[in-house]
Amino acid sequence: MSVFAVEYVYGPDTSGLRDEHRPAHREWLNSLVTGGRVLSAGAFADGAGALLIFTADDEQSLNNLLRQDPFALEGAIAAVKATEWKPGIGQFAHYV
Repeated sequence: MSVFAVEYVYGPDTSGLRDEHRPAHREWLNSLVTGGRVLSAGAFADGAGALLIFTADDEQSLNNLLRQDPFALEGAIAAVKATEWKPGIGQFAHYV
C-alpha cells in the first residue's frame, strides 16, 4: 500500500458548483476514511484548492478512486496533481 498526496485545484468559477455538491463530496471522503483510503483531507485557506492524503495500491487505483469523487463527476476540479509520498516522521509514517 502506498501513500499519495493529492492536490486539487479549483477554478474561480466553480465555487457555486462546489457548494452544491460539497455534502456528497464529504460523504464520499468520510466513507473512504472508514475504509482507510483517506488519511486526511482539507481545503486550502484561500479556497483555491485542497490537499488530500490517500492510500492506494498504485497510481492507477488512486486515479480510479479519484474519478468517483462527486466534485470530479460534476466538473468542480480544474486540475489534480497526485504524488506518491513516503512520510518518514509523524502520524502517517507507519503507512510506509
